Amino acid sequence: MLITYEETVKMINEGKVLHIAADDSLLSKLPRGKWIGGTTPYFISEEGGVQTGDRLFVTEIDYASDVRIANYGKYNIFQIVEECYDNGLTLLIMPYGSDTAIRYSKEAPEVEELLMHPVAGWISGFDLEKGGEAKVYDGTTGEAFTNRAVVMYIELPEGKNAAVNMINIFTDNKSDPVIKFHDKELEVRTCKVDGVEMNFQEYIEKNGIDTRMPLVADYNGAYINTSIKGVENGVVSLYAPVFRNIEYRFAVYTDDYVGKFRESIAEAGTRYPVFSCNCILNYLYGELSGKDILPYTGPVTFGEVAYQLLNQTLVYIEILG
Repeated sequence: MLITYEETVKMINEGKVLHIAADDSLLSKLPRGKWIGGTTPYFISEEGGVQTGDRLFVTEIDYASDVRIANYGKYNIFQIVEECYDNGLTLLIMPYGSDTAIRYSKEAPEVEELLMHPVAGWISGFDLEKGGEAKVYDGTTGEAFTNRAVVMYIELPEGKNAAVNMINIFTDNKSDPVIKFHDKELEVRTCKVDGVEMNFQEYIEKNGIDTRMPLVADYNGAYINTSIKGVENGVVSLYAPVFRNIEYRFAVYTDDYVGKFRESIAEAGTRYPVFSCNCILNYLYGELSGKDILPYTGPVTFGEVAYQLLNQTLVYIEILG
């Protein structure tokens, strides 16, 4: 829920376990308590998409039997697979552009242990017009970090379990050319298109590809997006890495983001998410300001985590049982 600073302080002082997303000017003033936070001024609220520096999006973790909060850097981020509860949920936030987030994005798909326990979260950001620095907060100490992840380990009561899911409005056309890349890369010069080596920027420009549409890879029916950050001087920069020997195609074009979201939400059936986050690219390209996509409210993020780093998706968590 999107609430005032005073209301948030009251919840912290009452000892409630909280996940908080807000502008840094608000997070930096919060008292210590059982909370983790990340910076963003963009949110999907009950009334629709909104940008604000005056309110905080607060999610109460009222389903936990126990919680622990920790923070990790680049070299020990995957320690999260060792320190999670046997029956629980790992909720993490990483700053955009940080070494920790970059390592996680490149290596998480290869860490098989991540799939053994539910892991979800997001990449914190900043106001795109004003600029700034992405931060995360460990509420137990009040510390802010620009190059570390904060993690909340949530233990669930017996008989309960967490399910991490995503809504992705994009698919591919199987008749389109297959694109393969040479390595784990965030900046790409060359690729193979149907086995033919070529400059990736030239391929995009020659085929008139709308770079608001992500690359998608079909993982046994689950589509994983890789979004285009920029195309310049023979280099295509990406918001998440591509991987060697994975088959990619550009997503089928859609000019009705909100319609596609609502269609996908309807297809997902009745859901009761305890947490959700949505990508800044969906917010911008889909013009979600003022448009609701209930029941999925939460921070608008610079990347989403459902085990691995995702782009242009909506990630949500349900507690089942």
